[in-house]
Amino acid sequence: MPFPMNVPNLHRRSMPVDDRDLCATMPQTGQTDDLSNLLRCTSYSPSEQHRGSYASDSSDSVISTGSETESQIYKVVLLGEHGVGKSSLARVFGGVEDAGHDCDEAGNTYDRSMVVDDEDASIVLYDIWEQDNSQWLKDQCMRMGDAYIIVYSVTDKASFEKASELRIQLRRARQSENIPIILVGNKSDLVRSREVSVDEGSACAVVFDCKFIETSASLHHNVQDLFEGIVRQIRLRKDSKEENARRMANCRRRESIGKKAKRFLGRMVARKNKKMAFRQKSKSCHDLTVL
Repeated sequence: MPFPMNVPNLHRRSMPVDDRDLCATMPQTGQTDDLSNLLRCTSYSPSEQHRGSYASDSSDSVISTGSETESQIYKVVLLGEHGVGKSSLARVFGGVEDAGHDCDEAGNTYDRSMVVDDEDASIVLYDIWEQDNSQWLKDQCMRMGDAYIIVYSVTDKASFEKASELRIQLRRARQSENIPIILVGNKSDLVRSREVSVDEGSACAVVFDCKFIETSASLHHNVQDLFEGIVRQIRLRKDSKEENARRMANCRRRESIGKKAKRFLGRMVARKNKKMAFRQKSKSCHDLTVL
């Protein structure tokens, strides 16, 4: 399902390329390891002339994300090998894929407001992993996110193996934190070129204890589910048990009787059979509404 295009709270930001430019954007506090507090960027806002692209006159400025309500802003970082479709997913999310702007290059951030489970949420999506080859920037990416989307292409086995390596690196960088991670198999529409099966993706997610979904950026397939899912995964970890229980109760009320019965039977069978328990866990990695 594609994102609704006419959304007012939407911007595209172009990140500086040089490490020194990034450092220059930091507050003069002696701390240069928090990339998320202050970003120097070119901001694009919606206008009547560019309704589909949300682009209007741009201005170079320093935009502070700290002025907004921190609890409602989620910083999400895209990771993955070159050519897997990270920027395509970001452009679909940002609504600028047909903008006419040269945004194929890495080094962009996109922010938008969404309503997930009847509650407002704001995502700032960072597509900066391939902005340059500096280790400094990659270290920042590993430290700055509230959540991570690790992307591989289902048509490229090597990118799948790289995604596993990135999951290990992320675990080392944030080993004491329970960071939401979704493994994404992109380009699922290229059926004849597929090199990585859905089962392989699911098994990898189970082993690395993260969620899993396949998408097609070109068809917008599952892209909205992906970003709504990342919001839910962050909330499950950040919000109180009472808040999450209320959301879950609302979600359960919307379920059909058949789906409830299937979920209950699955849990019962899994308790008595280890093989079935693994299959049940593999199925749960597709469910972005639960931990």
